[in-house]
Amino acid sequence: MTSVRRALIDLRSDTLTVPDEPMRAAMAGAEVGDNVLDGDPTVRALEQRTAQLLGKPAALWTPSGTMANVIALCLHLQRGDRFLAPRDAHVLLNELGSAAWLAGGMPEAIGTDLGPGRPSPHTLERIISAGRNAPYYALRTSLLCLENTHNAAGGAVIPADEHAQLVATARDGGLSVHLDGARLWNAAVALNVPPAALTVGADSVSVCFSKGLGAPVGSALAGSAEFIEHARRTRQMLGGGVRQGGVLAASCLKALDRMDELATDHANAARLASGLSDLGWDVPTPQTNIVLGAVADVERTLHSLRELDILAMPMAGRVRFVVHRAITSAVIEEALERISTELPSSAVHSTSQAGMRLHL
Repeated sequence: MTSVRRALIDLRSDTLTVPDEPMRAAMAGAEVGDNVLDGDPTVRALEQRTAQLLGKPAALWTPSGTMANVIALCLHLQRGDRFLAPRDAHVLLNELGSAAWLAGGMPEAIGTDLGPGRPSPHTLERIISAGRNAPYYALRTSLLCLENTHNAAGGAVIPADEHAQLVATARDGGLSVHLDGARLWNAAVALNVPPAALTVGADSVSVCFSKGLGAPVGSALAGSAEFIEHARRTRQMLGGGVRQGGVLAASCLKALDRMDELATDHANAARLASGLSDLGWDVPTPQTNIVLGAVADVERTLHSLRELDILAMPMAGRVRFVVHRAITSAVIEEALERISTELPSSAVHSTSQAGMRLHL
């Protein structure tokens, strides 16, 4: 194993993107005001543009996606209500139990029988039907949380027609619907549809600006005007009342101008996946910017990659690489070259059990 230190290739997350000079200039020149007292004009412009993109009447800027999601769940759920989400959804595994701790909801994972991250309407209907005519002391299911793209499923996309069918099934069962769309922009670009085509019927939608789009901070929650009015109060309770937030909102507005550039990330992720597959990795073709590899020993593989100055992360029992705007096609080729010439094959060859986990 070589000890030569080379340029670091950081594929841990698309949250690693940093503002470039045009974005910093937009931030420096932003018109600002007290967003708690009178409203910040740049934050207001961002909220209006986001609501329009998502096909909702109103939107609310939040410092993080986790805050946006927990605000939505606090408003949709009563204490003790059960909510459903696809297996390994971010709201279930990666938000420190805030759905239960702060929103008081009882989470339940549902199967993804249409493919990674994609539950079928039949599966949802079966769960809803099982709760009908239940005694008063049984759990009451009141909310469906979808995730598009699904992080732990490798950036898997729910197409617009599937989304509509799931929402219709939830509605027929008396459930509200929240969409965790942290990477909804990626889904829209991958499907070549407007973001609003993927939010139809959802009562609330969260989106993120600080991942592949390159803003340093910021997410948003969208819904009806009444819902967002209540959400604004809940955001304040959670400490999200940022004052001159226009400095950050300006970066988010600039980020939205670059949505189409996500297609480059998707192409680079596909190249990374095909290159790893050629080297014997068990890697499915990614739909967006996340590449998952099933290996015999995740921690050992991550350690071996670090020795090559390549950083990745564990995700759902696999190695996760996330391509973002700082990762060019040349960087992808350099990563593949390092792996092909210097990574021991024993560090990545998946056992049959690991390969099975990939497809569960």
